[in-house]
Amino acid sequence: MIHILLVDDHPLMGEGTKLILEKEEDIKVQFESSSLQALEKVKTQSFDVMLFDSQMPELDGFELTKRVLAIEPDATILIYTDNEIFPYMNLLIEAGAIGFISKTSTKDHLIRTIRCAINREVIIPFTLLKEIYRGFESSLLRKPSKEGISFNEKENKILTELVKGKTNKEIAQTMFIGQRTLEYNLTNLFQKLGVHSRIEAIVKVKDLGLIDL
Repeated sequence: MIHILLVDDHPLMGEGTKLILEKEEDIKVQFESSSLQALEKVKTQSFDVMLFDSQMPELDGFELTKRVLAIEPDATILIYTDNEIFPYMNLLIEAGAIGFISKTSTKDHLIRTIRCAINREVIIPFTLLKEIYRGFESSLLRKPSKEGISFNEKENKILTELVKGKTNKEIAQTMFIGQRTLEYNLTNLFQKLGVHSRIEAIVKVKDLGLIDL
């Protein structure tokens, strides 16, 4: 039997997803509408897979993922979202989620993604794969130019630590700021640089000589 913890602050969406999943003979779902209550449940119960809504009022899916992994490092977690995931890929990877599922996915795709996650495998839609490739390719081929790009002291420090290969947690500790604050700063920096991931940001910063290493 596959035991799943589903966390979504929208009861109708959560209950509907639970009904869909439990039509499979080997799947049992526990649904929680509160991320804080879900966190307490993880302390006393074990699950094969966990599905966390990306946006929730108490703890969003990314923050909940981090806290659950602090309790259960081997937990298999998927982010369940109705938003485009590409702009948040850095948050997903840093949080430690194994993958994501769109709330607009078909039943077959939902089940297939969950079963793959159990085997530590990731399903990536081809459209997303193309975006990742194009973003990385463009960062490598883009002509160096500093025009229009400047950073304040805080941003420069974040980029310096990023290029050193430090994780979000390590950077936050170095700068004495919360990880959530750092993540929002990184998102803004990625937008300023015109990139979508840590790798692209590091490549571009190095190519353009935007910071003193």
